[in-house]
Amino acid sequence: MPHYYKMGEIPHKRHTVYRKPDGGLYQEQLVSTEGFSDTYSLVYHSQMPTMVKQIDKAYSVAPKIALEKNMQHRSFKGFNIKPADDYLESRMPVLVNNDLHISLAAPRKSMKDYFFKNSAGDEMIFVHKGEGTLRTMYGNIPFKYGDHLIIPRGVIYQMEFNSEDNRLFIVESFTPLRFPKRYMNKEGQLLEHSPFCERDIRKPVELETHDEMGDFLVKIKRDDMIWPYHYASHPFDLIGWDGHHYPFAFSIFDFEPITGRVHQPPPVHQTFETPTFVTCAFVPRLYDYHPESIPAPYNHSNVDSDEVLYYVDGDFMSRNHVEKGMISLHPIGIVHGPHPGAMERSIGQKETGELAVMVDTFKPLKLTEQALQIEDPDYYKSWLE
Repeated sequence: MPHYYKMGEIPHKRHTVYRKPDGGLYQEQLVSTEGFSDTYSLVYHSQMPTMVKQIDKAYSVAPKIALEKNMQHRSFKGFNIKPADDYLESRMPVLVNNDLHISLAAPRKSMKDYFFKNSAGDEMIFVHKGEGTLRTMYGNIPFKYGDHLIIPRGVIYQMEFNSEDNRLFIVESFTPLRFPKRYMNKEGQLLEHSPFCERDIRKPVELETHDEMGDFLVKIKRDDMIWPYHYASHPFDLIGWDGHHYPFAFSIFDFEPITGRVHQPPPVHQTFETPTFVTCAFVPRLYDYHPESIPAPYNHSNVDSDEVLYYVDGDFMSRNHVEKGMISLHPIGIVHGPHPGAMERSIGQKETGELAVMVDTFKPLKLTEQALQIEDPDYYKSWLE
């Protein structure tokens, strides 16, 4: 999905001798996807990346499912998730299925004592509150409010925060996150009608090379388990790398909205896609300009997807009683639409300042115990006059 990128020093030809100043060999590693048939990067370590000193006992982080099946509109107060010092312990799954986990997190502390690698899922971390640096084996990416941090599976990273007040909306995908195909030409370049372009994609800007030996804890996630691996060399020991498989950032404020004479459907807001779900960004934009348009969305049924909307900021003309960090879930097959009075209020309005992230899943979502703890139980009645 990202275009070719290079950092640091690499040999002229791949799979050839590449020596250190002392005559030793740098260690080449191929980071490949879909069995060597899709995107990949070649990275060059100062030390062998395979030196495992110890593996501690694995432990489960499987979501605790409270409702396997749901056929009710629901709403959750995301900011009611309690903060936790540790980054991984702060991640609370709320809506899940076999294709993805949607989690909320409020970490207070930076990752100092360990590194993390998701071995089975791509991660999209949306930064609702806080700023800092995503430190990775591929280099560093500064982040702030409104950023999507895209971390492909297999990337070792640390989250470094500048303060203790942080709120994250995390989508963990078990299929690769991609740009929508309709945004790209046959060469993979983002087209003119795409709501963002390559200039908006922020790649790593600083490559840290830690040629260090010691005991370095990397917590690896796979199959809802954390496997604590102790490596003899520092994970961030790359002297250089190149390829297409690497983390990047994309700000919701760089998304350019697509508008029309009448109300446009949600796909115009799309940011990423997988075979099992899509994500969207709702941003400040001008309303429809047909003289008789109704800017509020029409009533609609998702007959083949669950719709999740995470409210970030601004005034949502289609909703009453919206607050920051709120999540709404509108499941497959039930009609939903603007709240009472919203259609009338929207007529004649010129623009909206709403900011939100949406996830539409093609299979039903299950509710976790943490989700029920922050639920507004009367949300499904909110369309009553």
